[in-house]
Amino acid sequence: MSSDRPGGPADVVPGDEPGRQENAADGRSSRRSRKRGEAKKGSLLRELPVLLLIAFVLALVVKTFFVQAFFIPSGSMEQTLHGCPGCTGDRVLVNKIPYWFGEPEPGDIVVFKGPSTWAPEVQVSEPSNWLSGGLLWLGRSIGVAPPSEDDYVKRVIATAGQTVACCDSEGRVTVDGKPLDEPYIHENNPVESRAFSPVTVPANRLWVMGDHRAASADSRSHVTDKYSGTIAVDDVIGKAAVIVWPIDRFGLLDSPDIQGTEAAGAPGSVPAPEAVAPAAVVPLVLWRRRRRRRHS
Repeated sequence: MSSDRPGGPADVVPGDEPGRQENAADGRSSRRSRKRGEAKKGSLLRELPVLLLIAFVLALVVKTFFVQAFFIPSGSMEQTLHGCPGCTGDRVLVNKIPYWFGEPEPGDIVVFKGPSTWAPEVQVSEPSNWLSGGLLWLGRSIGVAPPSEDDYVKRVIATAGQTVACCDSEGRVTVDGKPLDEPYIHENNPVESRAFSPVTVPANRLWVMGDHRAASADSRSHVTDKYSGTIAVDDVIGKAAVIVWPIDRFGLLDSPDIQGTEAAGAPGSVPAPEAVAPAAVVPLVLWRRRRRRRHS
């Protein structure tokens, strides 16, 4: 008897067909993919509130300690900052870091909380519910919503201990008897209407004025107040540093030496805090480039 026999249907083991094996593998793979997709979706939904909370906290920290955007709705700083009726109000970034190390200097453009005796320069309808309030807060944080009614932007003219007055024989504002160099003034008042008696700035306070002298209700308008029109250094939010919108006006904001007190390269002069970081970074960059060339 021969041990060889022809193959037939009996030689095929049920379930071993290639098609069925592939279909079963595909089914298992599809089920695993669906489970992974559902797990990822569920994980994302669980993590979303945490991510939103982290983003909110980071935004709050940046806004509170580092940089804040502001919308300029009034024309009191024309032409330096646009806020005139009918024009596109500037959006500026306010840098808070310089005042970690020192106080505002004459010539700085500052955003500050105005005293309660100062009338608002813009009228803002405050929200009536928490949702609208949150959206307004977010809009103010990124500079697309009008600021609070007690937020102002002006230029520092005199600091504690200095005596400011107007005017000298040429109609200029003086500090400690010396005329200021103010090339930024736009539409000044007539001499007879802009004159004011000497005011000595109290400790920890500032005398501020708008660049658009004919349209700025600044320290001059509040000389009868408790502090003779001055504002508290502690009420300064930060230094207006950059115009970020509209794009065609993008640029840095200058802080001119209006009192003529800075002597470039004078012995014993101390660099401004904001200049220290770039001065430290440049040597590091040059060293890295030199090292890269040496190894190339």
